[in-house]
Amino acid sequence: MRLPAGRNSVRKIKVRAVIPGDCPELISEGFPTENDFNKALQAQPEIEHYGLPCCGADKLGAPTANQRVRLELVPVNCYGGRVQLMSNFWEKLPKPIFVLAPLANVTDSAFRRVIAKYGKFTRPDGSKGGGPDVIWTEFVSADGLVKGNREVLSRDLVFTESERPVIAQFFTSTPEHMEEAARLALELGFDGVDINMGCPDKSIEKQKAGAMLMKNPKLAIELIAAAKRGAGHLPVSVKTRIGYNKIEIEEWLPALLSAEPVAITVHGRTRKEMSKVDAHWDMIKRAVEIRNEQGSKTLILGNGDVKTIEEAKERVVESGVDGVMIGRGIFGNPWLFNTERKIEDISIEEKLSVMLEHTKLFMELLGDIKSFALMKKHYKAYVHGFDGAKELRVQLMEAESVEEIERLVKEWLDKNRVSIATV
Repeated sequence: MRLPAGRNSVRKIKVRAVIPGDCPELISEGFPTENDFNKALQAQPEIEHYGLPCCGADKLGAPTANQRVRLELVPVNCYGGRVQLMSNFWEKLPKPIFVLAPLANVTDSAFRRVIAKYGKFTRPDGSKGGGPDVIWTEFVSADGLVKGNREVLSRDLVFTESERPVIAQFFTSTPEHMEEAARLALELGFDGVDINMGCPDKSIEKQKAGAMLMKNPKLAIELIAAAKRGAGHLPVSVKTRIGYNKIEIEEWLPALLSAEPVAITVHGRTRKEMSKVDAHWDMIKRAVEIRNEQGSKTLILGNGDVKTIEEAKERVVESGVDGVMIGRGIFGNPWLFNTERKIEDISIEEKLSVMLEHTKLFMELLGDIKSFALMKKHYKAYVHGFDGAKELRVQLMEAESVEEIERLVKEWLDKNRVSIATV
């Protein structure tokens, strides 16, 4: 009997044989070879599976005579040939943790691929360094996935291996929908699930989701529980703020901690403040203190007004956070997480070349469902700080196609006697 390939080639399986009974005893646990697993399937052919198992690891131990076994499948991922159980990747991350924020209509599948590519560097031994420690998707409506156009919304959940570990972020006020969305994330091979409890957008708040959840801690706790049910072994985290109309971290954070998410990202502003004031990093520090006072194991990440890795490191020292989430600093700078390169050292030629690559990826992956106009906020960020930037930027903002963008860039470079390689 051959084990058929799963829907995602990177999904692997872990087989656990358990003796049935009131208090099951673990017989063996390991990553079986295909032959071992085929033998197990012959004994219990109705078992579900995800894909081909990893080979060359521990064998599945055989049960003793007359013992019926239950085989449980636990998905895992392989990073560069290294098998890693997906139960909680957070525990394996070195601290401090530096992660990429989910930004609506910014960190889409195209831009995430560009960041994953240019945010890393290759060490002399061939291994990779740099890059975000964790990448989030844009937030996706769990309600829409359940009762809307799942096919279109699922395009926001497309990712590549280079982005791992990658988290799917959802928003909703309906626990049943959160559970189903989390289950979808599990099926798609994500490394974790995150719940948005901080978005101030009025259209999201009308759905009693996003920042509005800060007014309903009971529902927030129910949503975390629902996500855990759907996500199975995947870790569940939360992104939120320090309060709604006022700072409420003393009441709000303990409520979230009681639900035991693996991590909480705290944006240092209230919903009312939006981005009109500086982020309150003293309140983020207080969030760490509250976590410690409660003896919680939940990781605390800070977010707000951090534009570079150097600034992130300073915030870690000042506040004691486990890590920092960086958002707007990524605009026009996919090299942000590459500690071997500085944005000021990137040539104009390379910036524009990467901008073209980004544009082409956007059209390839999302051009049929998203407006080309969304790319223009990136052009503002890529094209600045050099002579003639304003002139080129104005032209780019009027362009309506990738072909026009490519023509304008090449004409500008020719005019300024700079050559560019074909992307």
